[in-house]
Amino acid sequence: MRVPIRHIAGHLVWSTHGSVWALYRLHPGPDERGRREETVQGTYVPAAVRDEQLARVTHLVRSLSGAPRLFGLCAQTDPGEVALHMIEGIEPADQASGGGVHPWVENVEATLDLLDGQEMHRRTLWLAVPLQREGGGQVGASLSSMWAEMAPALGMRPAPVARREVNAYREQATRVEAALVGGIAFRPARPAEVVWIVQHALHRGMDEPLLAEAETSGLYGGRVQGGVLRSPSYADLGQVRLQEGGVDAELDDVDELQGAEQLARSGRKSWWRLKTSSPLGRRWLQVESEAGTGYQAHLALTECPPVISAEAADLFAQLETLDFPVDYIVDLTLVPAEKAREQVRRKKNELVDQADQYDARPTGMPASLGEAARDLGELDARLSRTSVEVEVQSVTVLTVWGPSAAICDARARALAALLSGADYRAVRPAGLQESLFTLGLPGAVRPGVVREFTQHQVSEDWALGGAFTLGEVGDPSGMFLGIDLDCGTTRPVMINVADAPKQDASASMGIVGDLGAGKSVLQKLVTEAVWARGGRAICIDRTPVREWAAFARSAAQDRCQIIDAAQAEVSIDPLRMFGGAAGRHYALSYLTLQLGIGPMSTNGEVLHHAVEQAAAGPEPSMRRVLDVLQEMATGEAGKRQDAAATLAGLIRVVASNPLAAMVFDPALPPVQLDASGASDLIVVTTTGLTLPPKAAFDKPEVLHQQPLEALIGRAVLYLIAAIARQSAFEDPERFCAVVLDELYWLTGSAEGTALVHEILHDGRKHGAGLLAGSHDAEELGPDRGLMAYRALARTTNHERARRGLEFIGLNPEDPELLRMVTTGLSPVGHKGREGEFLLTGPRQNTGRVKAIIPRIPRITAAITTTPGRRTEHSRTHDASTSASTPNDAQPKERLA
Repeated sequence: MRVPIRHIAGHLVWSTHGSVWALYRLHPGPDERGRREETVQGTYVPAAVRDEQLARVTHLVRSLSGAPRLFGLCAQTDPGEVALHMIEGIEPADQASGGGVHPWVENVEATLDLLDGQEMHRRTLWLAVPLQREGGGQVGASLSSMWAEMAPALGMRPAPVARREVNAYREQATRVEAALVGGIAFRPARPAEVVWIVQHALHRGMDEPLLAEAETSGLYGGRVQGGVLRSPSYADLGQVRLQEGGVDAELDDVDELQGAEQLARSGRKSWWRLKTSSPLGRRWLQVESEAGTGYQAHLALTECPPVISAEAADLFAQLETLDFPVDYIVDLTLVPAEKAREQVRRKKNELVDQADQYDARPTGMPASLGEAARDLGELDARLSRTSVEVEVQSVTVLTVWGPSAAICDARARALAALLSGADYRAVRPAGLQESLFTLGLPGAVRPGVVREFTQHQVSEDWALGGAFTLGEVGDPSGMFLGIDLDCGTTRPVMINVADAPKQDASASMGIVGDLGAGKSVLQKLVTEAVWARGGRAICIDRTPVREWAAFARSAAQDRCQIIDAAQAEVSIDPLRMFGGAAGRHYALSYLTLQLGIGPMSTNGEVLHHAVEQAAAGPEPSMRRVLDVLQEMATGEAGKRQDAAATLAGLIRVVASNPLAAMVFDPALPPVQLDASGASDLIVVTTTGLTLPPKAAFDKPEVLHQQPLEALIGRAVLYLIAAIARQSAFEDPERFCAVVLDELYWLTGSAEGTALVHEILHDGRKHGAGLLAGSHDAEELGPDRGLMAYRALARTTNHERARRGLEFIGLNPEDPELLRMVTTGLSPVGHKGREGEFLLTGPRQNTGRVKAIIPRIPRITAAITTTPGRRTEHSRTHDASTSASTPNDAQPKERLA
């Protein structure tokens, strides 16, 4: 096979046919300096966003001219690429306990094991624009093309490309780029990427070169030397054999053929003399190279529905739902409105002549003529609406492939069935497979025989097909969260909450869903990834089973610290934890809240004096505040003496309660909050603490009448919030996640609401984020709109489902979305459907995701809370109990 590339200079391609093309990568993502150039949409977008994207694509099509060509190629993804994205930004030696391996290594290895052998790809878009020959115009380009074809046959070299010609085409390409600005994000393709397009076309059905390597490669480019363009040879790319309808050993039993019968593999003997099927039934292209043999089937789009709704017109987006990759190549011819109207008028005259001929027949005029006249009238009206309108005459080729002819044929039939269900018709023409294959090579001319597949549409109708749009969910790098359920093949989804502040975005995440929908599991996966990647996390656990404490002991092992409010094993005394002005502030605020006194009263002044004296002593503590008050009660006189005696008595009542022991017991070791310490995961369990009802906070007289346990719980919660805030904001260079499960319990108090408010508003600048879970979006608080990451799990109640859809930025009245959220996400009783979410990221790309638990024993041992699946480790409250083996081993995840 002859590769149609003669020279490559940057993104300019000189073909062997004499034409010159400028090739661009659409939706390029981060460039070589790591800058993100655009926001890529998800599968689900609001109507306003869809309209804006349609306007951009329509503008792009109208700004082009001539015969550009669009390549929608599925680049093969290797599990190693996913691993590289997972370790991006991680320091090699950070957080390696005892000099051992990095804790994130286990996660990376588990992901590699999970993805090994899966068919993975990512959609890439490329736009090739033909450039006009300077001076000679179209005639000169045709003559140059003819000479380029004839020169090799005559044994002559093609004319060299001079520096002046290279500069002229570069100037033309600059004008093309100026016309594209304002449409879709793009960048010039690299020479190695141009070569990769050829390699991809030849290696379908086999292991192909990776696009990730071509994106960073500097090979294959030509240079201007001695006044002419000199390029490396591209002849080795064409060392393949193409055979249309090639014999497949599995289908035709060719291994059983003897002697000369095997020559049928090369087509040198008549097929009917052998034990093989007719070539008309073998509608595929066999590509044989050193890497092996692959089979490709090329389908041409021959019919589009005349009328289709905007919601169902996304033909190319529907290709992603298939469980195999599909390439598409669209060869465009853009006809200006005036010229297109002339063609329409000529067709109208032809219809009139046909109608006159049918009038003479007894059967009369067929109904199809009336429909054709109506369609032409509508097309004429739309072309007349604006002078910038263009008619898009497109030839669309869809390509599937497989390692065997049987797989390739089955995929081609499945693709044709999908298209027919949407009122599109695609054929797999026998005898034209190689011609359709050639259309997918950069620089190749369009074979004349494929013109019969041309479709005629105005620019907006063609743009509705979604050929220029990409959909993805999650972040470019980070933790492996799961797989994209909107893609038929395996497409990994990653998120990186710790990196969001560096991208000027919030790192907070809100998760909404029913009981058992997977909210806690998703929070635990993100939390484990935060500390394993070098960050910190602090969690407030209110569950009676202390599930987060069990998970921390199992997942973080010796890197966790458990603060149990009921057992009082460590001290949260603010004077011992914080010290200095911060310690005095938190101590005074805690005591005024606990005792219910005003800071500007006599009692408040006495209490302030006692806290200052206790903090100035050699061993400051809350117990020392009580001692100072007792000394004032015997040494002072008047109102100050009475106030000191009253305050000392009240504090003794509180200190004698076991729930307040971790505040007033000086024998307990204080909590270690140093960001560089040994605790990467801090869990505060609040089981045993009760809070006043929400209604009591609005009426002070009702609040003062609450039980002592409730008043102590409220004050202790204030200190817990202070610990969380201090841990989160202490070191902005090291990310910290504050995890609050079942948020309604915390936001029922003013102290909890203040903590949520402060982290949401100030977390980004301090390198911190909130991971909150709730059953209802309203329970996330009035500031939930500041959360950049949002997840919606199964929500069977329609009103809550509407609020959840509004929370993630989708239309709450869309019946299809409502059906998905209420019945389509993790349906109860369906094995293997657990962990399904609608996920939105900072880039506002929303998609359906299945979260996957890594096959790592320390994580799987205590991550679920389903009764009957919980381990002994997750049932115990004893901090010294280690994780045990699960009673029922969890089945391995199977990826479609």
